[in-house]
Amino acid sequence: MAIQNRYEFLYYVSCTNANPNGDPDMGNTPRIDPETRLGYITDVATKRRIRNYIDMAYADQDGMNIIIQQATNINRHIARAKREAGFEDCAKGKDAVYAGRRKACELFYDVRAFGAVMSTGPNAGQVRGPVQITFGKSLDPILPLDISITRMAIAGGPDNATLEQYAEWEQGQSEDSLRTMGRKQFIPFGLYEVRGFISANLAAETGFDEADRKALFEAILNMYEHDRSASKGEMSVVSPLIIFQHVGTDSDEGQRVRQAKLGCAPAHKLFDLVRVSKKPEVETPRSYRDYDAVVSLDRVPKGVRIGFQSDPFGEIVWDALPESEDWLRNG
Repeated sequence: MAIQNRYEFLYYVSCTNANPNGDPDMGNTPRIDPETRLGYITDVATKRRIRNYIDMAYADQDGMNIIIQQATNINRHIARAKREAGFEDCAKGKDAVYAGRRKACELFYDVRAFGAVMSTGPNAGQVRGPVQITFGKSLDPILPLDISITRMAIAGGPDNATLEQYAEWEQGQSEDSLRTMGRKQFIPFGLYEVRGFISANLAAETGFDEADRKALFEAILNMYEHDRSASKGEMSVVSPLIIFQHVGTDSDEGQRVRQAKLGCAPAHKLFDLVRVSKKPEVETPRSYRDYDAVVSLDRVPKGVRIGFQSDPFGEIVWDALPESEDWLRNG
């Protein structure tokens, strides 16, 4: 059964001596708002890491495939969905398109969660996903740096040469010509807030269920732990997931179910209950502990409950801060 509750959530990502999300149009410089100098992490960059984690952690489970994979043709996956739905790969009829769409939701986790445009090639229509994630935004201005590095070895020599020919060519070069210069883009530090939304109404269309929701939260908390690289340096989700679940208020069960799906408070008012700000004595933050994080537990609206998840494989702690959490405090 698809999820029956609307959710909003947010979390904080710490980035130290790393490039959180480079802009290919700007020489891979960390993305930045030119007016405020606040840094950004795009929604697609976050979804890519969630997809990578799901593909790694759930590869052997049915229905947990990923349709948007690196260096693959999405039309191949669409054709597979059409065939497994009992139609020709490129059948164009309305029934075939709808059946392919439904089968794609069954096969691919990221279609159930994020939706997909599958109207290309074999055509399985379009799916609007229940899970949406905003651009991550740094709490303070960031300082993109571009530094020179020395590459101690080059890739050169004659084309299509043998091992011996490459060795002979190398012996004929000077030491200086066998090294070159490169560049590295990074920021010393940034703390980014990322917000997300899960629609119960759209989940009913794709079949996004509680198991999928648990996998999503697990992936968010664990995704940077399996994405280490020279350009990423130290990136971590340093806060628990802060989760708002709409449960309804009405004494009538049917009406309460309806309220839980539609929501009992605007998302922006729920996000306002969490305040993270730089400590007064800190001029240049270099750690997430240079910030104060306050959650107003007593101001959560009726019909909504607030939860916290720190352990990727643990349960959500509802309506109270986890005992193990030492960064957030009740405001």
